[in-house]
Amino acid sequence: MSARDSLRQTGRWVIKIGSTLLTDHGKGLDSTAIGGWVEQMVQLHRSGIELILVSSGAVAAGMTRLGWRQRPDSIHRLQAAAAVGQMGLVQTYEQAFQRFGLQTAQVLVDHDDLSNRQRYLNARSTLRTLVGLGVIPVVNENDTVVTDEIRFGDNDTLGALVANLMEADLLVILTDQDGMYDADPRANPAASVLSEVAALDRNLDAMAGSGGKLGRGGMVTKVRAARLAARSGAHTLIAGGRIDAVLERIYAGEDLGTLLVAEQQPQAARKRWIAGQLKMRGTLVLDDGAVRVLRESGRSLLPVGVKRVEGSFSRGDMVICTDAEGREVARGLVNYNSEEAHSIIGQPSERIDELLGYKDDDELIHRDNLVLV
Repeated sequence: MSARDSLRQTGRWVIKIGSTLLTDHGKGLDSTAIGGWVEQMVQLHRSGIELILVSSGAVAAGMTRLGWRQRPDSIHRLQAAAAVGQMGLVQTYEQAFQRFGLQTAQVLVDHDDLSNRQRYLNARSTLRTLVGLGVIPVVNENDTVVTDEIRFGDNDTLGALVANLMEADLLVILTDQDGMYDADPRANPAASVLSEVAALDRNLDAMAGSGGKLGRGGMVTKVRAARLAARSGAHTLIAGGRIDAVLERIYAGEDLGTLLVAEQQPQAARKRWIAGQLKMRGTLVLDDGAVRVLRESGRSLLPVGVKRVEGSFSRGDMVICTDAEGREVARGLVNYNSEEAHSIIGQPSERIDELLGYKDDDELIHRDNLVLV
């Protein structure tokens, strides 16, 4: 069975709709289009698919209501636009789903909600409860209070994190393009839509472009999201939201958009949570031997394999592990703070007690708290 044919066997989808689609390129919330997508989601729901909707559009809708033509640079004006726009966005979804007797729930999150393990588990429990009740959760970043330091960056990433959180089978990203092209269609008329590619295929990086004026995402963020979603075994399908009956036709296995296939085995839930962290507190630069051991043996990171410590971090913080050229190798939760790490790097674990006057762990990062990238 092909990956597309298998979509009829899936049980849980995360559907992300971008702001350009939702606002018809900035003209205001497109209630007719939203109604069409909702009707398709209702059909999926009736077919037994559990749905979580990740919706952009609050800032763009607020801009329209406030009469702003340009996306503001000021964080406070962006937050104000989000606060205004969120009212209309949620009301529009609620009315559209209630026409078919389905209840919706607004779920606003920021990076701190998913980076804190306890809040992450709470969010998962709430979403699972809502889905179990037959409610359609409408998830968005909490733009009203979020700052650059705790921003996901784009809702493609948020969609992938929700797919990980909920162990979804498929992440659908509806966009204003028919899919992902093998070249920029604006510059190359011969460019064609990719049908099916492995999410980890590095050739995708050269084909991705930038985002538009209203949204923050482009194909770069969609590829990144697909790779993140793949960590929980979820495929990602990028398709044109304006294609007639697009969601129903995807479910039927029709060759629409670009399917980025998750070929790797799903990671354990804790490692998916680690992989989804976006804010790193420091960097450990590894020697070639440590890089090889991590990649080939899946072992813990010991102090002896670390050449340099960068940044300031505390025990339990998320850090990046790179090779000597700065390429990311892994990320994980560190067992010693940056000052302690400076004192023990390059040394065998047997000397930690001697160097620090105590020893909590033999490893800088235990393999259970380490994820290769």
